[in-house]
Amino acid sequence: MPGIQPQIVQLTGVSRLYGTFAALRQITIGFDSGRCSLLLGENGAGKSTLLRTIAGLLRPTFGEILVFGAAPSDGRDRIGYMSHAPMLYDELTGLENLRYFASLYRTRPCLEPKAAMQATGLDPALARPISQYSQGMRQRASLARVLLPQPELLLLDEPFSNMDAASARQMLDLLSNLRSQGKTIILTTHQRELAAPLADEFITMQAGAVIAVEQAAGATV
Repeated sequence: MPGIQPQIVQLTGVSRLYGTFAALRQITIGFDSGRCSLLLGENGAGKSTLLRTIAGLLRPTFGEILVFGAAPSDGRDRIGYMSHAPMLYDELTGLENLRYFASLYRTRPCLEPKAAMQATGLDPALARPISQYSQGMRQRASLARVLLPQPELLLLDEPFSNMDAASARQMLDLLSNLRSQGKTIILTTHQRELAAPLADEFITMQAGAVIAVEQAAGATV
């Protein structure tokens, strides 16, 4: 039917166990291309575990997960994963970090590191090391790293974490721009009201399970 977007992420009966503890419990859900989904829930609800599983960093104990129709590991360069803790080298500048990470990609054309920094509102000429960046700047530098391979799917774990209001608004504007470019975004947040303008759907998790899926007002399914 016209207007229906393909599902680029599909989970069927996915559970992730640590001994007898279930971090994910029988999750069956799909994520449509070009939409933004907010994962909500208390600490320990399973949000970060779900993102890491979609990213291919964790394997499900049971169930199946397909990303772009295949195992997550098969499309890793098409997936951009941003941890809640910026995965950057503190002793390097932002540009040095991005040049290093860009050198690791072999199978997909990368953005120029300077262009990635500029796309996230950072000055490539800034000489200070990452350790001297503000929290908002560190998060934007982390986003710039994620954008290097020009991924189609963005998995963002608490992108607004520990930001002041101005930095959070800047991050929101950056993500809104990426969404308008057709990126598929799945992000975790404790700040529903802040991130709500981005959202096509709100997915609530509790004790490793999806307990509610709510479409945003005006969102197309």
